[in-house]
Amino acid sequence: MDIQLVQVEIPKIEMIQVISLIGSMAILAAFGASQFKRLETTSVMYIVLNFVGSIILTVVAIIERQWGFLLLEGVWALISLWSLIKVLRGEPIDVPH
Repeated sequence: MDIQLVQVEIPKIEMIQVISLIGSMAILAAFGASQFKRLETTSVMYIVLNFVGSIILTVVAIIERQWGFLLLEGVWALISLWSLIKVLRGEPIDVPH
């Protein structure tokens, strides 16, 4: 009886994918925490998570030449940065009720 081993190829995860997952998880952590009333959307932590995550994903979009994704994440990063500056200056952030 001849035993043959089957060789299974495990795909390598590219580093860019790992980096994009980290960015996505930052944004999703902020969103989930706000939905479960763990973070206020005006808190520094919420805004920083959104800013860092969107910056990471903006860089990934540039590297991957994903123009729609670049637009989405670039604008998201700019809005998050604007909110972060306001909060750090002690200015109120207007949020709809």
